[in-house]
Amino acid sequence: MNERIYICHTFYHAYVTCLKEYHLRHGAMRSAGMPETTDPLSPEVTAIAGAATLVLSKMSNRFGTLADRARGCGLFENVVEFDEQPETAFPELEPLKRDTGSLLKNLLNRIRFCRRLGQLEEPFVPVDLTKNGDVYVFCDSDPIGYYLNYKKIRYHAVEDGLNCIEHFDAARFDNRGHFDLKAKVASTGLIFIQNGWSRYCIDMEVNDISRLEYPCPKYVELPRDGLVSELTQEDKDVLLKLFVENMEELDRQLSEGKDRPRVLILSEPLCDLETRARIFRDLVAQYGSVDGTPAVVMIKQHPRDLLDYRTVFAPEEGVILLSGSFPMEMLNFIRDLSFDRVVSVYTVVDSLHFVKEKVFLSHDFMDRYEDPSVHRKNEQIR
Repeated sequence: MNERIYICHTFYHAYVTCLKEYHLRHGAMRSAGMPETTDPLSPEVTAIAGAATLVLSKMSNRFGTLADRARGCGLFENVVEFDEQPETAFPELEPLKRDTGSLLKNLLNRIRFCRRLGQLEEPFVPVDLTKNGDVYVFCDSDPIGYYLNYKKIRYHAVEDGLNCIEHFDAARFDNRGHFDLKAKVASTGLIFIQNGWSRYCIDMEVNDISRLEYPCPKYVELPRDGLVSELTQEDKDVLLKLFVENMEELDRQLSEGKDRPRVLILSEPLCDLETRARIFRDLVAQYGSVDGTPAVVMIKQHPRDLLDYRTVFAPEEGVILLSGSFPMEMLNFIRDLSFDRVVSVYTVVDSLHFVKEKVFLSHDFMDRYEDPSVHRKNEQIR
């Protein structure tokens, strides 16, 4: 039996994991000649497709009760929480990150850093990653990537966010200056580079290779829309129950203002809290009307955005705050949902299909609020 383990750091990672599991299960059903009406979560399909383990890293995301719901959804044999430790938890690593002024000394320190971080992370890894058939890691730039490199465990890397490398090629930015040299050293396993450059990374799964400026020999393409198109309505209902903790409350909020224009603004953990509050007040002011008619404005909170928007918008302003505890793609699965406009600064909105107009603001907008060098990172590696 083929077994799989998925290491996730965000709700979006867990959502893509579910899409991949449904893709495997529907494929197994077709290969076995099973009727389309077969339940993809049935024991018969699981016996063919193999078992999966979901690992939720708590390092940078608050998953709440997702683990409990995932244990009962039928997609996973095991659901495990991972107390992954950031590198800042280990003060002994700090001297190894300092610039010595010498390329060779910096490289030697980096070799020591990569190995030692992997060693320090090992006691916190909750599953034996050497015994699974396939290991999938979202955001292998986190310490789990260093652990896999240290233990020489082969794995599949998966894109952190939809088309995220197009807007921020983290591997090249983090290793700007002598990138080709560093990539060659990473290919030996002596140092670690994320997103397809590690010796032990089998491949790096992305949504759309054509959008990426810089090539990587390990990129493989698996479009998310293709995975979504395979889902039945029953599959979508399972995912809604899995990811939305309070469906009644969400239904109530989404029913507001159906007779008026409606605008959805996606929050993000931008800048400091004070500047962030100003950004989203400006967005509501600028985009909160449609063709001159005041709209019902809803803000979908990002899971890592800790700004309390109840202190930013007074109740009489009528801004509706949607929970950050589910991936925004769940809104695609709600029947008869419609918005006139969705507004995002950096979150890619290509996957949202219930809106008439998509506004993606990106760098030109953010230039008003912080030094462009902070966010125009891809321009610094050209």
